[in-house]
Amino acid sequence: MPRKSQLWGLGAEELKGMEADLRRELFNLRCQKATGQIQNPLRLRTARRELSRVITIREQKEATERDSDGR
Repeated sequence: MPRKSQLWGLGAEELKGMEADLRRELFNLRCQKATGQIQNPLRLRTARRELSRVITIREQKEATERDSDGR
């Protein structure tokens, strides 16, 4: 997972793609957990945190773009 500073350097489409990938991975991890096949339970927590980080940065970037367009 890239660092926060690296995420800020990504474009909106790249962040949306990364968000979709993380959502897909999180879904698969939840399915594995439900069936008892999960190999690394810690990955569930880290995937959740990574998804949250990507969404937060994407929304902050969108907010700053809206603010700069309004001025």
